[in-house]
Amino acid sequence: MFNIIDKITCFVTRYIAAFGISAGVALAFGNVVVRYVFDGSLTWAAELTTYLFLWSTFFGAAYCFKHDAHISINILLEKVKPPTAKALMLLSHTITLIFLSAVAYYGYEYLLLVHEMEEISVDLEIPMWIVYTVIPVSFAFGAYRVIEKIIEIIKTPADQVVQHSEAELIIAEMGEGENEKLLKEVERKTGGML
Repeated sequence: MFNIIDKITCFVTRYIAAFGISAGVALAFGNVVVRYVFDGSLTWAAELTTYLFLWSTFFGAAYCFKHDAHISINILLEKVKPPTAKALMLLSHTITLIFLSAVAYYGYEYLLLVHEMEEISVDLEIPMWIVYTVIPVSFAFGAYRVIEKIIEIIKTPADQVVQHSEAELIIAEMGEGENEKLLKEVERKTGGML
């Protein structure tokens, strides 16, 4: 059952994010062409572009929870003992879950209020509750992904919880003697920060 939910969540978040950004860029470009080539304007295009980017951003953020693609600072986790690091990661993810759940809940409450007030968008003349649906749905998807991560952290032994940085993983994959020139160039450009 969880496998099916996982696939549905992944599909929805990924494709809404991809469609939103693609359609938003295409629509913005089309509006520029209409404005400068044909001396006209699509009055509704700016509003729809904003909504498409909004949906793309929110669902893209929910999708990023699946792959741990959000910015995180691991310097503290690397300095403490593995059991403490595991506890800190659980605490961090629990706080994130509480935040996402609260926004999803209050986003739903706000959605009901907007629906009750029968608010309509200015240019598109569609009910605003349709636009605001992105808040509770995307944050609920994000909360689901964080629950998955919490379960994963609980199941993972403490000494394997802390993930290495992307740069460390790339260097480890390069192996002994391979791409020595590339490694030196990276160290030179980053000032040895890797």
